[in-house]
Amino acid sequence: MIPNEFIDDLLTKIDIVDIIDEFVPLKKSGANYMACCPFHKEKSASFSVSPTKQFYHCFGCGAHGSAIGFIMEYQGSGFKDAVQFLADRIGITVPKQAGHANLEERKLHKQQKKTLEDTITSVADYYQQQLKLSVRAHHYLQQRGLSDQVITHYGLGYAPDDWQALAKVFQPYPSNALVKTGMVINKEDKYYDRFRDRIMFPIRDGKGQVIGFGGRVLDKGEPKYLNSPETDLFDKGQNLYGLYEARSAIREAQRVLIVEGYMDVVTLAQFGLGYAVAALGTATTAEHIRLLMRQSDHIYFCFDGDTAGRKAAWRALENALPQLKDDKILHFLFLPPEHDPDSFVRTNSIKAFEDALIHQSLPLSVYLWQTLTQHIDLSTQEGKAELIKTASPLLSKIKAPALSYLLRQELSQKVGIDEHNLAHLLGQEQPKQQRATVKSYRLPQNTFRQPPVTSLAQKQIRALLINPQWAVYIDIPDYLDLHGEYACLAVLAERIQASAIPLNVGAVLELMRNTEFEPVIRKIIHDHLDSADTMQAGNEDDCETFKQGMQKLLDSLKSQQIDALKRKLQHGLLSADEKQLLLLLLSPSKTPFS
Repeated sequence: MIPNEFIDDLLTKIDIVDIIDEFVPLKKSGANYMACCPFHKEKSASFSVSPTKQFYHCFGCGAHGSAIGFIMEYQGSGFKDAVQFLADRIGITVPKQAGHANLEERKLHKQQKKTLEDTITSVADYYQQQLKLSVRAHHYLQQRGLSDQVITHYGLGYAPDDWQALAKVFQPYPSNALVKTGMVINKEDKYYDRFRDRIMFPIRDGKGQVIGFGGRVLDKGEPKYLNSPETDLFDKGQNLYGLYEARSAIREAQRVLIVEGYMDVVTLAQFGLGYAVAALGTATTAEHIRLLMRQSDHIYFCFDGDTAGRKAAWRALENALPQLKDDKILHFLFLPPEHDPDSFVRTNSIKAFEDALIHQSLPLSVYLWQTLTQHIDLSTQEGKAELIKTASPLLSKIKAPALSYLLRQELSQKVGIDEHNLAHLLGQEQPKQQRATVKSYRLPQNTFRQPPVTSLAQKQIRALLINPQWAVYIDIPDYLDLHGEYACLAVLAERIQASAIPLNVGAVLELMRNTEFEPVIRKIIHDHLDSADTMQAGNEDDCETFKQGMQKLLDSLKSQQIDALKRKLQHGLLSADEKQLLLLLLSPSKTPFS
């Protein structure tokens, strides 16, 4: 068997739009992509692919699923072969899972991870408390113009100027978890806190779980910023500071901005620009680019105009080239050498900054040619040859077909060689790839079906499929008798809660593959995901409705079980344990959401 953790990770690293577009030409339509369904004959497009949900659904025949499900259906392959196909595309090895011993190891690993998460969460809480107690640290943030609202939104804290401050809240000190989360350093058998006398910036993953910290000195000192080391929780190349906090602002602005410093992110938010994020003390990686592309079609990079900023921008461009897509636009803004975003907005204004971002930033293509040609004399044949030599390996990385063609065409014009001869010169002529053909079609089923009658449990399952993060609001007591759709909802919630990473719709579907509840899930999707609106994530009001639905469902289950136990009591069939359970169910208790 293939571990569930690997499946979850695989489905977060691939993009279902890229996968399906190789077999079925997709066209952008609003937030999603559309095509004629490859699984039944139709003249108008009803096959929808959601990049945010990583999920496809045909409104004609009802076909739906994750990238794994698509490969299985389209190629007629088995589950393992489909997983292997996708893993090979991104160059990762499919692990094997062996028996009960491995299951015990997974349980142990899960427990250990939970301990690390609880520990680092407690550390974050401690730093936040210390910020309130430190007049000096709080005064520093006030001088930077940060309000209590922004400080709270980003969970800022303060690490006291004490070699073993964490010993006051963690006993024994040091614990193994403190060392493994990087909060405590072991040097020559001496233990001490990694962060001392620094403003602390908690770094969160997609679920909002704190996974590491960035610490900034209050006064002069080196290093100016100190980051957590890489741990089992913290991977600098796959996370971005502020992304969790910026999600709603990114959706509203329909763009995302990546800057170099944590304080830049927080300051911009203070001035009203909440869609900024920052890399974690490292260059912008390919994984960062993929992550950003899932957030918005418009990605802006802002770098300082000095030499270091220019070098960082070029590294970001190089890492972005293989990830480019024809419907994604990358922009590069360079501030004056004496400014970073923090100082720029204080000296000028947030309006001036955003105007520069929108109107003065360079599209990737412009920045690319501007940089490649700035020291080349294109009036000479030698200069043209040099441009071909430097541009060729960069253009070869671009997989976006339209953009790749246009950039090669532009190179052809700059050097005065026609496109065919240029391609021949570079040895890059390739035969056109033929799209795979579908072996057979199936006709739509129940095209004119009556609207289904929806039970409360089905509504809750549907809402949870579209909003997996709402699983945190589900806590069904073990003593309740679960069956059918109720059991399906409970198992679905448990599996989502057990995942180490945030899940999209496609990944959630895979959690239920080959279980007794898979038919229930498929029926709910087939019956209810029949319009584009039902595939959209819920808002705060929808979330509140979901919580209320859970309470109604629990009340209903409780009433059903009380009635069943009372009937057994009337017939003298109630056991001692069942009598205790009946008393428990009849006793007043607080609701899970009170």
